Formats: sequence, structure tokens, C-alpha cells
Amino acid sequence: MRIDILTIFPKMFDPVLNESIIKRAQAKGKVKIYVHDSRDYTLDKHRKVDDRPFGGGSGMVMRPEPIFNCVEAIRRKAKKAKIILLTPQGKTLNQNTAKKLSRLSHLILICGHYEGIDERVRIKLADKEISIGDYVLTGGELPAMVLIDAIVRLIPGVLGDKNSLNFESFEGNLLEYPHYTRPANFRKMDVPEILLSGDHNKIEAWRRMQALKRTKARRPDLLKQ
Repeated sequence: MRIDILTIFPKMFDPVLNESIIKRAQAKGKVKIYVHDSRDYTLDKHRKVDDRPFGGGSGMVMRPEPIFNCVEAIRRKAKKAKIILLTPQGKTLNQNTAKKLSRLSHLILICGHYEGIDERVRIKLADKEISIGDYVLTGGELPAMVLIDAIVRLIPGVLGDKNSLNFESFEGNLLEYPHYTRPANFRKMDVPEILLSGDHNKIEAWRRMQALKRTKARRPDLLKQ
């Protein structure tokens, strides 16, 4: 998979892309991630990427030229790409969306900023709009990082244990069951005996029941799905 990111704050991505699973995925050649500074694609000598909104109003709006120029430059090298606009107006990200996107070969992520992006970017370029929740952030950089993390870990061969994906939260519309590790007794709190039994069938049934109970208590809306 290839992921291109358009942003005016490229350095924000360094700590995330160069640590943990995303770093290992790149080292394995499972994903190639390129961060583009939108200011490099402006025709303005001051590298200006925003301007006042037509019709008046507060804040500044990101200009379309740098974004169009950057996307067109990327597509000259890699024509097939799905373009995603990170915006609070988009469809809320969920595990099913992450799965679908992880199967694609090329994604271009556009990070908005300021008061918003010129509407012509949304109309002409964006194939999909994604939000990570019903709240407003200062820009699309953090949502892009969340989306990348959610997608990359689903690419085959990225995680060490491929079976771990089958038992995570939101698989089968259930939250994940409780986890325990050593020591078996910690500050007078014991690990459930069934997990120490060695009976894998009983353990699996217990985990399934715990997942159902937890989902019913915390996210009953998932069970309705």
C-alpha cells in the first residue's frame, strides 16, 4: 500500500510514522508513506496556502491551488488513488471502514486547517470524507494519523500474530473481552480460574460471554447492529 499525506505541518507526522507498528510496517515494505508540504505546491512567492473567505466571515480558508497541484503531481507517478478528505463533516470512522480502506493500493489523505478548505477541493477531488468523531480539532493532521494507524495494522503481514485481529474490539460488533497476565494474584486480586485451567474450549466460551456482557453494558448500540 502507498499513502500520501497533504499537510501544512509535515513535522507533526514524524513521531507517529517512525515508531511502533507503523515504523515496522514500512521497514517490512508493507506500506510506503509520503508526507507532502502543501506550501511546496503554491505559486505564491510567500508560500501562502490560505486566504480570506469570499462573502466575509471569520477565519481563513485553505486555497485550492496548492492542494490540486500536489494531488496532480502525485497522480503523475501513481494514477490509481482514493482521495480522502479529513473533515468533521465526513462519515465517522469505524472498523469496517478501516478494513475496506486497508485493501486498497493507494490512498491520498488531505488534511484541512484554519476555518476549512475551499469547497472545490471537496467537489472535484475528494472520493470520501472521514471524521474521527463529533468534535472539532485544529486541523486534519491528528485524524490522518488515527486513520493511518487503524488501516496499517490491518494490512496482512503487519502484525506478528495474524489471529489477534479476530479478537479485537468491534470485530463482530463486540467489544473485546478482559485480558489478564502474570502474576496470577496481584494485590489480592485473582485472575479468573478458568483462564488458568488450560481448557481452551471453555476459555473461548468464557471470553465470548465476557465480550457480550461488556458490549451490552457499555455499547448496547453495537448489539443492535
